[in-house]
Amino acid sequence: MKLLLHICCAPCLIYPLEKLRQDNFEVAGFFYNPNIHPFQEFNQRKKAVEDYSRSTAIDIIYPEYAPADFFQAVNLKETKPDRCSLCWSLRLKKTAEFAKEKGFSHISTTLLVSPYQDQGLLQKIGGNVAREENVEFYFEDFRLGFRKAHDAAKSKGIYCQKYCGCIYSEIERYKKKGQSLAL
Repeated sequence: MKLLLHICCAPCLIYPLEKLRQDNFEVAGFFYNPNIHPFQEFNQRKKAVEDYSRSTAIDIIYPEYAPADFFQAVNLKETKPDRCSLCWSLRLKKTAEFAKEKGFSHISTTLLVSPYQDQGLLQKIGGNVAREENVEFYFEDFRLGFRKAHDAAKSKGIYCQKYCGCIYSEIERYKKKGQSLAL
């Protein structure tokens, strides 16, 4: 079975890729993340995925960076949980469209490895966009491999980001730390 795996970052790729291959999926990656801000952060995450992909022999598609897609999708719905569900829908829809176009039978996402994401909502969104494109959404709770994969990433020197990726999550990160956002 051919599965197109939406990839959010290299550390979150480690466990799902290993598990999917054990389950006999033929896996290719799809790094579509218009939410990542700023462009420097996007490039760091992309480079980490490129480097990791060479060591694991996974083919990855890298659509053009398109932050306008993200901002249009979340316009006037910038707070949680609205922006997150809209962002996931955007990224998984693009993954499903590409999967259908290229003959993949299944899609999934590395977002399912994160303990910070809503598994039920991801499963619902993934299922909906997959049905629309006539592919299957493969759901598995990959969270049990999160800590081990992130520890492995750190030990291998793989870039580990400090926030989800969007500007709003970056601002929330600084606010939690009590840091001023004033210039």
